[in-house]
Amino acid sequence: MAIETTPTLVFLYGLAAAGKLTIARIVADQTELALFHNHLVVDAVAALFPFGSPEFVRLRERFWIEAMIAAIDAGRSLIFTFTPEPSVAPDFPQRLQSLVEAAGGEMRFIALTVAADVQDGRIADPGRAAFGKLRSLDLLCAIRADCDRCMAAMPAPSLTLDTGLMSPEQAAERIVALL
Repeated sequence: MAIETTPTLVFLYGLAAAGKLTIARIVADQTELALFHNHLVVDAVAALFPFGSPEFVRLRERFWIEAMIAAIDAGRSLIFTFTPEPSVAPDFPQRLQSLVEAAGGEMRFIALTVAADVQDGRIADPGRAAFGKLRSLDLLCAIRADCDRCMAAMPAPSLTLDTGLMSPEQAAERIVALL
């Protein structure tokens, strides 16, 4: 079921282990929207440069923007999963939104939240290894405050879902209804 005629970037954001990719896959299956999850680029760039290095940060953002704007220019709607964290420029979401709108598209921000105890329980899940995702509880605890600040600085979402209080299917249903 195709949803929109205006190309739309569904910007699904949340902290590590909030369920972004799981929920995005369900939404993509139900809507036929392309799924461009952040680790497609993160993992590719990390093969060349250390995570967080200036080269990594510059190239990751460039790839993200080029790919998403190319999709919007081609009239293709998509879902992008994003983790707010300190190595990303604080104004990245707003700059991307300006570029999407200049290309004739629209952007929908959707926030996924998760309580710290639920996040802690999910972080070591073996399924997170497939894309080099954060799996260390110690590292998560060390960066949590910085990531929480980045999350709080995100643009206001059209929808906020606490993934500790609902199944991925329920969250996807709410997103599809919004779209």
